[in-house]
Amino acid sequence: MKNFLAVALCAFLLLSSGHAFSASTPAKIIIAYAAMNARLVPLWAAEEQGFFNKYGVDAQLVFVRGAPTLNSAMLSGDIQLGYTGGTAVLGAAVGGADLKILAVFTNKVTYDLVARANIKSLEDLRGKQIGVTSIGGTNWMGTILGLERMGIDLNRDKINFIVAGDDSVRTQALLARALDATAVDSVYSRILREKGLPVLAEFSKLNIPISSAGIAARNAFIQKNPQTVENALKAIFEGAIFGLGVSNKAAVINIIRRHLKINEQEAEEGYKDMMAGIERKPYPSLDGLRNIQRLMKTRNPKVADSKVEDLVDSSFVHKLDQSGFFNQLFATYKIQ
Repeated sequence: MKNFLAVALCAFLLLSSGHAFSASTPAKIIIAYAAMNARLVPLWAAEEQGFFNKYGVDAQLVFVRGAPTLNSAMLSGDIQLGYTGGTAVLGAAVGGADLKILAVFTNKVTYDLVARANIKSLEDLRGKQIGVTSIGGTNWMGTILGLERMGIDLNRDKINFIVAGDDSVRTQALLARALDATAVDSVYSRILREKGLPVLAEFSKLNIPISSAGIAARNAFIQKNPQTVENALKAIFEGAIFGLGVSNKAAVINIIRRHLKINEQEAEEGYKDMMAGIERKPYPSLDGLRNIQRLMKTRNPKVADSKVEDLVDSSFVHKLDQSGFFNQLFATYKIQ
């Protein structure tokens, strides 16, 4: 009997220690992003400052070229969270994908519209070619929304859109006079301004709603792994708030400089862009999604049948907000 009890006790201790080990093992997830700009600071800071480890998440960040590729990988289960825009999620939803937007860090158009040296005003854009990342993408939509707000009618003014790649590629194309104008983040507009090219408009000052950089995931993954999702979001949210802390400016500029491979002055401009564009509490904007829907349905009428409310799951942001999570971090990083 004594031997039996000893064996049973050993087995119990082994099982208990094994359970404790598995419970403390960080959940492994892959988080992908399809853009390269300063508003990726929430992800980069979460990784470099150890916030993923802090909240028990073993996260791998992966750059994927193009939102459609990112969506495909998310739907196949190869990645678990996507740092992407509402455009990509709404487009995937029309095809039957069950994706949810969990948080949005940028709820307004933030681009600067820059033109060739011989184009001095918005009126000079009539009949000209404007470079965008892709037709139907977030950059294309942000450009249209900005032009609309500035009084440009795409049909009347015969605006032509040319697919010309991401910000860095379009910046070089504009310098090479292969484009007449393009809307880019301020990191790149600074480069162009220093080369003598005119900034025709700063869309960031117009407060135009759009659902841009945010976190999305498959609903099936969310329902199966709510704690993992919440912990990953906590890490990313702390990364965002860390970035907004004025005392962290030097560290954040260094993060931007290294990841974007730009110089100190350009990284400073990226820092300003990040500070202006990142939401303190990343609730998704339904108005931003409706703007996306309005433009998307001109190319795909089926988009009109989607309910943008069904694309959003703000329960995690709401829960953390109600718990005081954000306010506690604001106090920690001395954000008023």
